[in-house]
Amino acid sequence: MNALQERTEVRVKAAMLPPQAQKKMQCWIRSRHLICSGNFFIYETVDYSALERFSDCIAALGGALLSVEPVGKIWMGDHRQVILYRAKASLHTPHHALKQYWLKYGGFRTRFDARV
Repeated sequence: MNALQERTEVRVKAAMLPPQAQKKMQCWIRSRHLICSGNFFIYETVDYSALERFSDCIAALGGALLSVEPVGKIWMGDHRQVILYRAKASLHTPHHALKQYWLKYGGFRTRFDARV
């Protein structure tokens, strides 16, 4: 392989394994970033790179990311506002273990819900 080929080589990102994806999603359920609504999982965060990780987790588990929308701005401290993003995803497998996990450890509202 010559030097030009080495510089132009495209590095393929390693795919996330399903057990690792499930553990990350369980962590988001416990931290109230991820909730289940009907057949959909709704993830809210202020970190856009976390949306990419969420998308990777959903893909690793065989699901599909349906939408990502900026919901609005929320205050972080006294002088800073950040954008709140909401992602909606669907897992195609019925009775997925994550739904059972959410029933046991999750809630019906995310940590960013204003109705609390």
